Amino acid sequence: MLSKKIEAALNEQICLEAESSQFYLAMASWAETQGMNGIAQFLYKHSDEERMHSLKLMKYVNERGGHGLVPLLKQPTKIFKSVKNVFETVLNHEIKVSNEINKLVDICLKEKDYTTHNFLQWYVSEQIEEEALARQILDKLKLIGGEKGGLYLFDRDLEGLAAAEAGGVDEKA
Repeated sequence: MLSKKIEAALNEQICLEAESSQFYLAMASWAETQGMNGIAQFLYKHSDEERMHSLKLMKYVNERGGHGLVPLLKQPTKIFKSVKNVFETVLNHEIKVSNEINKLVDICLKEKDYTTHNFLQWYVSEQIEEEALARQILDKLKLIGGEKGGLYLFDRDLEGLAAAEAGGVDEKA
């Protein structure tokens, strides 16, 4: 059985993961309207992943005797300055999510809820991957600079990455 404190904290995380999904969805839509279909596919896929993260938390709360709540979401930003700006925003957002996951882990340790602590280790690992991926993408964008040909190839590379990830088994859900 979840304590009310942990249930409330998990419901906050459900909201953050759902907001993340909307956030990626808005970026994907923007990229698609800019003719960057590879970047859009990559971001659409990550929007789906974030939704699954939220759903996984919700199911966990319900299975542990709590009530996973469907959050009210505010509309995310819909216009971005550049592709680099999109991925800088992604990295900052993923760092924020990592910090919130770490706070959740801390609450679990203080409440001596080792079951939820164990469950959250998947999210801790996931955030390490998410931050690393955003940093790798930003490194590639720095290499490209303002070169349009490089951006075209980058877009194509992300399209291939999104297709490869979609074709494989998704262990993250």
